[in-house]
Amino acid sequence: MSTSTGRSTALLTDQYELTMLQAAIDSGAAHRRSVFELFPRRLPAGRRYGVVAGVGRALDAIESFRFGDDELEMLRSQQIVDEPTLDYLADYRFGGDIWGYPEGETYFPYSPLMVVESTFADAVLLETVLLSIYNHDSAIASAASRMTWAAGERPVIEMGSRRTHEWAAVAAARAAYVAGFTATSNLRARLEYGIPTAGTSAHSFVLVHDTETDAFRAQVHSLGKGTTLLVDTFDIAEAVRIGVEIAGPDLGAVRIDSGDLAVLAYRVRAQLDELGATKTRIIVTSDLDEFAIAGLSAAPVDGYGVGTQLVTGSGHPTCGFVYKLVAREDSSDELVGVAKKSKDKISVGGRKYALRRLSPDGTAQAEILGVGRPVENDGDDRTVLVPLVRNGKVVGRESLEDARERHQRSRAELPLVARQLSKGEPVIETHFEGYE
Repeated sequence: MSTSTGRSTALLTDQYELTMLQAAIDSGAAHRRSVFELFPRRLPAGRRYGVVAGVGRALDAIESFRFGDDELEMLRSQQIVDEPTLDYLADYRFGGDIWGYPEGETYFPYSPLMVVESTFADAVLLETVLLSIYNHDSAIASAASRMTWAAGERPVIEMGSRRTHEWAAVAAARAAYVAGFTATSNLRARLEYGIPTAGTSAHSFVLVHDTETDAFRAQVHSLGKGTTLLVDTFDIAEAVRIGVEIAGPDLGAVRIDSGDLAVLAYRVRAQLDELGATKTRIIVTSDLDEFAIAGLSAAPVDGYGVGTQLVTGSGHPTCGFVYKLVAREDSSDELVGVAKKSKDKISVGGRKYALRRLSPDGTAQAEILGVGRPVENDGDDRTVLVPLVRNGKVVGRESLEDARERHQRSRAELPLVARQLSKGEPVIETHFEGYE
């Protein structure tokens, strides 16, 4: 949910974050300087790159991570944690530093999307809410990026609100916009984030009228000739004829929501042109994904509406991000790398510094991660991490337009093979420097 409602995000978390905090306060480790990193061990199967989204929402969530009277009373009455822990939580304000990949940036296996440096207590509390936001929003943006790349210059509209949780729909609209969608059907997303909205009518509007002619006449009279008429309720050819008869050659668009979309688009285009409606656009919907959009690239389609496949990440509804402690203060006040030892879930200890290695012509070649120290830039490369929070104060907030532009630039850097929708390995490799 957007934090503009003023609601605390503190209980959007797992209980073990608080029980760990209690035990760490008891042991004295709570205030030990620590570094956590949020990263993917791999990309979703077959994907060649991912897209970072949710950064702005995460920053809002950090600012709203406060334990007020209601939150504290629940924890106390349910005996979730003890009184010393409640005292700590009552005064909780994140006071550390955070660096991260900015919104819209592409990412690869082990990219340190967020680096959180503070006390153990401060940082561990943020784990669940940060993962929740990043895993959802980045899954949507990664799918949306493939769809907009497949669509080329044709606009893509997000219309998946009815296929997901009501507040997830708002976040999905935001993430899709970052990755190049031009508009959303969701009005809350317009209120919260200023995303352009679009929408005209559904089949029920046609069916509630006595005839399709009555429905089209009412819609054109109320919304103007530039409206979009849904033409597949009964007979498409007849609906197109009626629509142009009522609105004239200035009819804005027709929408096809069923059938063989490519074949129908050709037929409707020919009919519109024959009727003199040469500028009337054809919009197609009906469970589209990136593969269906690519398959329509040669058809006379002017725009796409995407719902279910977008808000479910087109088969990958989460990114598999993790949030791990990678360094902590030792007895001599130095940061030392730490990592879980596991053959199946590999983590690399030590604070990471990320650099995107580019060729002289600006093509991405590798993701270079320095362990414990920054990576040397050879002159063509660029640093990926930017400051997001400094001493507890958000410094990395930016507009969605900035994020959209960044995504276009970052995606354009990738080798051409990144455009392929077939399953493959990450388009660039990840290399560690200073890790043994």
